[in-house]
Amino acid sequence: MTRKKDPEYEIGSGNVFADLGLDDADELLTRAQLGHTVRLILKARRLKQREIAELLGIDQAEVSKLMNGQYHLFAEGRLFAFLKSLEQKVTIQVSRHHKGEPYQEVTLAT
Repeated sequence: MTRKKDPEYEIGSGNVFADLGLDDADELLTRAQLGHTVRLILKARRLKQREIAELLGIDQAEVSKLMNGQYHLFAEGRLFAFLKSLEQKVTIQVSRHHKGEPYQEVTLAT
């Protein structure tokens, strides 16, 4: 009987962009978290792309990029503006960084 090898894996840092060695990993993670939050809100509202475009003040091509997860194409300030258009409150909290945690994080409050 041949014993199966345990699969090899590496525990991630919590930021896939840092794990990939990208220089702007923190910014990319923040954009991904903000963009994902916007997308979740839009999906929950079941809006059509043209309605989203009108609501956010963007063209349909950008709506498509947003809804397909291409968050890196949108600056943080623009994503914050989308959240404002969606009548969402954004709270920024500054706290001491602890080893092993990301420098920036986005949390969706319920």
